[in-house]
Amino acid sequence: MHWYVIHTKPRQEQRALLNLERQHYTCFLPMLAIEKLHKGKLAVVQEPLFPRYLFIQLDTNQSSQSWAPIRSTKGVSRLVTFGNEPAKASEELIKVLSEQNRAIVQQPKKLFTPGERVLIADGPFAGIEALFQMQDGDSRVMVLIELLNKPTALTIASSKLRKIN
Repeated sequence: MHWYVIHTKPRQEQRALLNLERQHYTCFLPMLAIEKLHKGKLAVVQEPLFPRYLFIQLDTNQSSQSWAPIRSTKGVSRLVTFGNEPAKASEELIKVLSEQNRAIVQQPKKLFTPGERVLIADGPFAGIEALFQMQDGDSRVMVLIELLNKPTALTIASSKLRKIN
């Protein structure tokens, strides 16, 4: 048994995974928990660690005809190949990814990190740069702005902040 790489259609990793598992294939889709703004509130969402890719385990003794049901599965774009050879992923890589996946899903990646520079995009302080301090409830955050040459703490809705790149 080897692990192979499947290329999915855009934003259809979950659909491809579900349809492949319905066909009794063993698949693995590493996920990442991320904080995002959704309807003005911070929400933790699950996103693929490798967008548009997932792993499938197949028996090496299967004939080339066995690829046909995989290629025609809803959500699947194609099997990743190098020339005519399908791309293999090592068992060790899958093991490491699955171990890390358990830890990553439990600790979501924060949208803003303490000390990060942000821009206030809305409200009376719109256009002012601030320094993110911490979460202050479900939908509010605390930032530091410079007001009259003095750092001042300000509590603001997280939906009014934007990252500065």
